[in-house]
Amino acid sequence: MKQYDILVIGAGPGGYVAAIRASQLGFKVGVIEREALGGICLNWGCIPTKALLKSAQVFEYISHSEDYGIKTKGAEVEFDAIIKRSRDVAGGMSKGVQFLFKKNKIDAIMGSAHIKANRIVEVTDADGKVETYTAKHVILATGARSRQLPGIEQDGKHIIGYREAMTLKTQPKSMVVVGSGAIGVEFAYLYAAIGTEVTIVEYQDRILPREDKDVSKEMAKIFKKKGIKLLTESQVLGVKTSKGGCSVEVKDLKKGSTSTLKADIVLSAVGVTPNTDNLGLEEAGIKVERGIVQVDDYYQTSAQGVYAIGDIVKGPALAHVASAEGILCVEKIAGHDVEPLDYGNLPNCTYSVPEVASVGMTEDEAKEAGYALKIGKFPFSASGKASAAGAKEGFVKVIFDAKYGEWLGAHFIGANVTEMIAEVVTARKLETTGHEIIKAVHPHPTMSEAVMEAAAAAYDEVIHL
Repeated sequence: MKQYDILVIGAGPGGYVAAIRASQLGFKVGVIEREALGGICLNWGCIPTKALLKSAQVFEYISHSEDYGIKTKGAEVEFDAIIKRSRDVAGGMSKGVQFLFKKNKIDAIMGSAHIKANRIVEVTDADGKVETYTAKHVILATGARSRQLPGIEQDGKHIIGYREAMTLKTQPKSMVVVGSGAIGVEFAYLYAAIGTEVTIVEYQDRILPREDKDVSKEMAKIFKKKGIKLLTESQVLGVKTSKGGCSVEVKDLKKGSTSTLKADIVLSAVGVTPNTDNLGLEEAGIKVERGIVQVDDYYQTSAQGVYAIGDIVKGPALAHVASAEGILCVEKIAGHDVEPLDYGNLPNCTYSVPEVASVGMTEDEAKEAGYALKIGKFPFSASGKASAAGAKEGFVKVIFDAKYGEWLGAHFIGANVTEMIAEVVTARKLETTGHEIIKAVHPHPTMSEAVMEAAAAAYDEVIHL
């Protein structure tokens, strides 16, 4: 029975980051992974989707090249080449994790894990061979998979999840996207940009329902201009499939009427389900509620020496959150003086065109919390850099507490805003006030100036609007 100081189950952005940090701290580390190093994020999520989205954006640039004084002819989408590029990017990143494991002397153990009492873990490889391991500490980082809804069960052919959406053999002529969170919106943009007829069906009263209402409204306006059809306050009752495609029965929740949509493909993008089944958690004495592993502020489960991070614990299912949790977890194990993660200061990003990025409270949440607010909004149409780049859509919206100047939230929609939100996360971590942001000199011309201008707008000091 091979022994480790720390044994990590799952090699996604939570697991592999935790493993590397543990190795840096002097622990003997092994990582169990049943599929590929890097997990869903590197292989089937964050990275390959961004490669696909970049191809779509490049095609959009070429299609509108005359706006920049450049004439082009005959640009066509080679769908299989777009898919191949995405897979190549993912493969390269996974090899990068393999290199990091070798560099940090981390053992990669390929197979499916089953945890037992006293931190004993059985691993079954692809040939059915079982090996047993033990560790002083076990970290569960098994991630999540595409959520299945009744009536929209995924068959991998006609009704698909995000994995199949990245590897379709041919480009569909039409697609219905069920759900308009980050996954739904990103794929809706991707396929619409390369010529697929896309309809989004959303149960809530707006797309991107977890974002600030102003952001949702702006995205809806932009998507409609792109030709994407939006059906909000609508529910998919069921999908019938045939060789000819899909018939999607949709109920209008306001009117109570039903209609049928025809599409080649239905993409179910209604969230994710934690991978906590078939792990032996109950046998190991690990408390689970509705698929979520129960942990304390430092990710200790109800079983001594067993921890859980990432998509299987309470909190947003985001790669950067899992990584932060993994680092915090192993530093606590090492005896470092660490503080719990601030879940109120975690950035959310959607990588469509335009991009969306946010952190902290929405306007409605801040009002419900009882704050008196100062709100500033600066449109990119007033930004010199945005105008020069041909990216005038969107805005920066900032929310401050009127009494003390605390930065309560920020909500961006526009080109490259996912690269800008870190300023707000850092500023809020340092308890920076609105006045300090106004007085912090931002470079000109940049998109990031809009953050300063929006803060100035909140205090009636805006210059360029």
